[in-house]
Order: sequence, then structure tokens, then C-alpha cells
Amino acid sequence: MAVESFETGHEDERPELPRPTGLLDVLSVAAVALDTRGRVVFWTPQAEDLFGYTAEEALGENATRLLVRPEHLQAVSSLFTEVLETGRGWAGAFPVRHKDGSTRLTEFRTMRLLDDLGDVYALGIAADHTLLQRVETDLALCEQLVNQSPIGLALLDPDLRYLLVNPALERIDGIPAEDHIGRHLRETLPFPDVDTVESALRQVLTTGTPLIDQYHVGRPPADPEHDHAWSLSFYRLADPGGRILGAAVSVVDVTERHRAAAEADRARRRLALIAEASTRVGTTLDVQQTADELAEIAAPALADVVAVDVLDSALACRRIRKPDNGPELFRALALKAAHPTVAERAADPPGDLATYDGDRLVTLCVHTGRPVLVRHVGAQDLPRIARDAEAGALLARAGVHSYLAVPLIAHGEVIGALDLKRTRNPAPFDDDDVVLAGELVGRAAVAIDNARWFQSVRNTALTLQRSLLPDHSTHHTGLEVASRYQPAQATSEVGGDWYDVISLADDKTALVVGDVMGNGIDAAATMGRLRTATCAYAELDLAPAEVLQHLDKVTCDLEHYIVTCLYAVYDPRTRRCTIANAGHMPPALVRGDSPTLLDLPAAAPLGVGGIAFEATSFELLPGDLLVLYTDGLVETRQHPIDDRLDVLLSFLDEPRRPLEETCDLLLYGLRHPDDHDDVALLIARAL
Repeated sequence: MAVESFETGHEDERPELPRPTGLLDVLSVAAVALDTRGRVVFWTPQAEDLFGYTAEEALGENATRLLVRPEHLQAVSSLFTEVLETGRGWAGAFPVRHKDGSTRLTEFRTMRLLDDLGDVYALGIAADHTLLQRVETDLALCEQLVNQSPIGLALLDPDLRYLLVNPALERIDGIPAEDHIGRHLRETLPFPDVDTVESALRQVLTTGTPLIDQYHVGRPPADPEHDHAWSLSFYRLADPGGRILGAAVSVVDVTERHRAAAEADRARRRLALIAEASTRVGTTLDVQQTADELAEIAAPALADVVAVDVLDSALACRRIRKPDNGPELFRALALKAAHPTVAERAADPPGDLATYDGDRLVTLCVHTGRPVLVRHVGAQDLPRIARDAEAGALLARAGVHSYLAVPLIAHGEVIGALDLKRTRNPAPFDDDDVVLAGELVGRAAVAIDNARWFQSVRNTALTLQRSLLPDHSTHHTGLEVASRYQPAQATSEVGGDWYDVISLADDKTALVVGDVMGNGIDAAATMGRLRTATCAYAELDLAPAEVLQHLDKVTCDLEHYIVTCLYAVYDPRTRRCTIANAGHMPPALVRGDSPTLLDLPAAAPLGVGGIAFEATSFELLPGDLLVLYTDGLVETRQHPIDDRLDVLLSFLDEPRRPLEETCDLLLYGLRHPDDHDDVALLIARAL
């Protein structure tokens, strides 16, 4: 009747029976009950699977006849009697006869049962011995693997609460196993991205697809000062029936690999920084620009706030006195902050002079010629870093926590220091940073040293050259004159370009432009000698070709110099201009709105020797412009000279423009600030 109650309705409407889900189902544990005479009174379906007899075949039969071989009858009878009489159970493996005639070793647990009437029965719980042994071995193996594994393992329920934690995970996260149990995963994970980890685990629980080798970085409670790295893998756990039990998490500590990779990456970035510095620092022979380039490289790659300070005595190329304990006078050259910070206000603005006492760390750095490193800046260190108490307060407010000063040393001479501070970058300066900063300043110091000496020599040559150029009136009889001299601004030194305006007898005026090939003090000195000679020959009222002839002889006596020159004489009474050329660029004549280049006879430069020079005479009418210039005005390394001469003429389209404006227009329109040659320019307008 009970069975019929389950079968009411259609067959396809039967409730689905639960599928096997547990270990007992896996083992297929059988149960058999015997009365006091040894007859089978209870027989489960699992017993049929284990022994081969159906319930109909077994119930009411004597168990020894069904299951025991003759040679085992006495032992079985003795055990059966003992269990019923004493109530003590028995456990062990026993060979059982299967229905098919084979003998199978079976694991038994036997015990006495009493019903409500006081009747006695024997209950036997049985399972296949081989299967049970395999399961026990698997469980033991799993337990040993979990407990002895160097990999951290955890079992979580579907709500991501800990069920089990192995000793390795205890060591990894520093939390005892018992403190994990029952807690949520996020309560123990030291990751800032714990939400990502939980999301990944829930995805695994939903899909069943494992996630392998998920890389995470954090700081465990056991070591809160340092980053650690772990590789996490997530797996879903389900029983044989498919019921989801939770998730397994494996954790591998890869901190050493992480740190090695980070160090390798740091080394690569340092090499890249050094390589970048080799191309970006020292691109010009300009002290200020070189210091700026060094500061740009160092921030933020090395520090949050970077300053470049040079000893004022070194910048002036004065002899550096031996280090002592006294103060030093620094000139601030460059200041760079990686981000807005009040620490900038604590530094000396570029261009300022500041005296730092001998107890200041930057002074100590230049005195000893060694880096000064303060890994962790405290309140007691700020007075030795800052220029005064107010600056120290600004540094404290900015959060300066680490400091490094590295000397700028060139050719064995300390010329200044690179000053580095960290505020946002949480890592303190270390020995590797000292080495890297030393690599950067090594190149920069040589570049700054070269630049300061170059500027010193250049300033000397420029002073000499300007002193040799004429200081003439802008008005001469029948002429209005304007002139310019502009030295090279890039890597070349001052050259030997010059111009001159010489008053002659009978109201005539000589106009001269020349170019000594070469640069530096020697070229400037040679230019001065030639200018003096030109003035002397002009006073003799010689014709332009004769003046060049004499200058050629003078130049031949000067070793290794070639000079180009234009010499013109204007006579306001006849309005005639006579001009001779020694290998120089053709002058421009502007009449009305039609500027042209004068076609002069070709001639070799001065200094070749034995060359005859010819003169050309033309009329210079009122309002006409005569433009004399050196090649630095028009020559470039990228453009054909004919194209540049056309550009020159295009700027001379307005002859009535004031001469001073015309000079500026030509200089700023034709020249780039970094052009490699100097320029002499002379413009005369006939009145």
C-alpha cells in the first residue's frame, strides 16, 4: 500500500529520487540483519549489489549457508554468538562467498540490536574491502598532501567562508588556521583588490570553470612594511551528484619572483634612463640649459623635487679653493618638481645666489666630493637640508621623507651638487639610487664644465670682438648707415666677422664687410689686425682693388687664415659707388621695389696670394640701399644658397623702411637662434 501511494497519477509525474551524493553512496555500504537463529530478516539493495543475492533470495535464509564457506563456519558461528551474548561489536575484513561462487574480501562492522519487544538481532554493515581500502588510501593521501603541501590551500563554502586551511596558508598569510574558520575570505586577504578576488571566485562557483594563476600583490599582517605577491587559483568543488560544496583556493607565494622581476624592471628602467640622459643632457654648450636637462631627466624618474646648484666660483671659472668647513656660495641653476608642491618654495629660484654654512648637507657634499644620503628624513635632519627655518617648515609640510645630494665632479674638480628629495614616492633613497644619480651627474657634470669654460672663452672672444668693431656715427656725407653684429648662439664660438664705416677725404665713405674663417679668440684677434690694416690703407685714398691687394699680402703673412672681404667707396658728389670683392657673398642693391644682387667679378679670398682684384662701379641714387653682409646671414645646412639669397631679397621689398628695422627684420627673419655662424650686417642708404 505504501508503494501504491507513490505511484498515484501518471508515471512521468513521479517525484525524482535524490541522486547519490555522499561517501556512503560511493562505497555502496550494505546493511544485513540476522535473527538469533542466523536467518536473514533485513537485506538492503546495496547488499544485493555486494553479495549478488536479491532480497527475495536472501530473506529467511540462513546467512552462513548463503555467505560463508564451510571452512569458515566455526569462526563465524563463534563471532555471531559472542556479539549476541555480550553486545560487543566486531570489526574487520572477512572473506564472503558471492552468489557467482567467487570469494570476496568484505569489510564488516557488526553489532547487536534490540527491538521494542526485547528481541535480539545482529546487524552487519558491510562494504567491499578493496574499494574501502582505496578510498581510505585516497583520503590519507589527500590529507597528507593538504597538510604537507608547500602551497597554501583553503576550502570555502558557497558563501566564501573558510571551512579548512592548511599549515602552508597559515605561514603565508600569518593567521592561525583556527582564526580562519567561519570567517569570510575578504576578512583575511591582504589585497587591495579583494573585491576582484571575490568576484572571480563567484564566477568560478557559477560556471565551474577554474581560474588559474591569478597574480595579486599586497601586504600581509605579518609584514605590513613590504609588498608580497601571490599566485591564486580557484576551483569549484562538487560531490558526485553534482551538488556544489564550495570552492578550493590554492595560494603560491611568489614574492621572491615578484621582487626579482621588480628589480629587473627597475634595472631596465635605470638603464633606459641612463641611455636617455646620454642623448638629452649636454645637447648644447650652455650651462643653464644643461642644468635644466639634468633636472628634467631626474624628475620624476629619480626624485619628486630636483635642484641643480653650482658653486659660484666654479661658474666664474675661478680657481677652486681646497675644501674646508666654511660656507659655500651656490648659484641655483635649475629647479624641477614632478608635481605641484610647496617644497619648490623652499628651494632657491634659478639664478639666485645663496650661501650655505658648512654644516649643511649640500655643503658637506661639495666639500667631501661624496654623496650624502638620508634615507629617512626626520625633524632633526631638516635644518641641515633647508636654507633656513622657514624653508625647513615648507619641506616638512611637503612631506619630504628622503634626501640625497650627489656632487657634480668634472675632471677631478667639484663644481656643484644635484639635490634630490622625495615626497610622493614612498620608497626611500637607497644605494642603487645613489649609483644611478652618480651615473646621471657624471655626464652632466662634464657637460656643465665644458659649457662653463666654453662660455668663459666665448665671453672673452665676444668682448674682444665687440671692442674691435667700430663705434661710428649713423650719418655720413650723403649716406645713412645701420649695422649689426650677432655672434653665434649654438655650439660654435665667436667668429671673425666684422664691418667698418670709414670717413675718407672729399666726403667719401668706405664701407667694409669681412669674414675671417675660423672662430674663437684667434679669429677675433686676426679680424682686429685686418680691420686696422684696412683703415690704414683706406686713409691712403687707395682704390678698392688696391686696398684688397694690400690686404691679401697682409693675410698671407697670417698663418692658416683665409678671409673674404667686400670693400666699397661711395662718392656723394658723383653718386658713384666703386666696389671690389675678395671671395665674398654678393651685396644687394635695392632701387625702388626691385632688390637685386650685384654681379661682381669673381675673385679668390684674401690669403691665397698673387690674385688680381677688379672693381665695379655703379650709380647709387637717392633712396637706394646697399646691403653688405657675411655668409652667416644666409647660409644654412639644410637649404641651397640660391634659395636663401632669394629669401634675402624678399625681405628687401620696402626700401623706405627705417634702416634699424630692416637690420632687425633680416636678422630675425633669416637666422635661427641656434645658427652655427656669426653675422656682420651693414646697410647704407643714399641721401
